[in-house]
Amino acid sequence: MELSEQRLLVISPHPDDETYGCAGTIAKIKDHGGEVYVIVVALADLPHYVAGGMEPVTATTRAQELDDVMRFLKVDDYEVLFTDPERLLRLDALPRRDLVERFERGCRLAINTLKPTIVALPAPSYNQDHVAVFEAGFTACRPHLPEYKHAPTMVVTYDNPTLSWYHQHFHPTLYVDISAYLDTKVEAFRRHRSQIKSSRHFGSLESMVDIARVKGREIAVEAAEAFVCYRMVL
Repeated sequence: MELSEQRLLVISPHPDDETYGCAGTIAKIKDHGGEVYVIVVALADLPHYVAGGMEPVTATTRAQELDDVMRFLKVDDYEVLFTDPERLLRLDALPRRDLVERFERGCRLAINTLKPTIVALPAPSYNQDHVAVFEAGFTACRPHLPEYKHAPTMVVTYDNPTLSWYHQHFHPTLYVDISAYLDTKVEAFRRHRSQIKSSRHFGSLESMVDIARVKGREIAVEAAEAFVCYRMVL
């Protein structure tokens, strides 16, 4: 598979999911001359747990951080679908048909318009938004007659922190060697400043690096990103 010929679409439930799961792969594809696009599904004000209580993080802050990361990773384009607080962490309440329609043809970077070769979805976990995005995205990528509807030749799910506490295990079937891009992944994650947790947190910068190195050891390289591949057409 020539990376220079790939058009990757990452569908991310929230800002930073794309970075945790795919930043190294994004950087590698861009470095090899391919195209990368990102859809962030929901972005809004959200209070975060901190020592002693809750701390608000505004949608403006998240949007600025996301734009910084997208520019840093040199993605070709990105868009945010929902910016209202009624949607954030409530995507499971949206009829799946409506979300499928958005991914298929109802947004600027829709699958039928963009015609990506690879679609990367969040692996389902205990986070209800991740489950909703996976299920709708998986439906949007269903096989079809090519003259009727675009079907990406590769459909994968990517790693994310919410997999750390889930009743189903994440069993990768596809690895991307990001040894040369781990520093880029780290810097991209740093730019989601409001999301940085202490080193003991499962979603911390240190944990992300540890996981990349463990996944790398599974294929005997310095660092890797792991995916579950649901479809690959050669």
